[in-house]
Amino acid sequence: MGIEIERKFLVKNDAWRAGKPTSFLQGYLSRDLKNTVRVRVAGEAAFLTVKGKTRGISRLEYEYAIPVSDARDMLKLCEGPLIEKNRWFCKVGNMTWEIDEFLGQNSGLIIAEIELERDDQHIDLPDWIGNEVTRDTRYFNSNLSKFPFSKWGID
Repeated sequence: MGIEIERKFLVKNDAWRAGKPTSFLQGYLSRDLKNTVRVRVAGEAAFLTVKGKTRGISRLEYEYAIPVSDARDMLKLCEGPLIEKNRWFCKVGNMTWEIDEFLGQNSGLIIAEIELERDDQHIDLPDWIGNEVTRDTRYFNSNLSKFPFSKWGID
């Protein structure tokens, strides 16, 4: 059984920006309150991911590599809009942050995520980290595919 434990934050400046990002295109075959089924093309790789309901900052997660051609076909089955983003990896101390700069209908949104080993794990926040949005469901990628950031009219 896989467990994902992560926290999400808005990003307040570009101090993290270095290197070359990986482009992501993803969509959802299922996105309800109990689970999501995501298909993703990440650079030259592709994955099918099943996630359970979020409880606090944890949820069940199962991810499987699939052929890119299959993923591209499955993306056609997803309800739009698809999530388009560039992802950077930023090492801070002994932890790696994933920073997603959203494109398309979610353009203007930048979120930093950190995966943890325990719910109560302490993390030192870099100075480019802004407000925490871990429990704000608007920022779940599955919800951004239903209600894009460009349509919020806030934040």
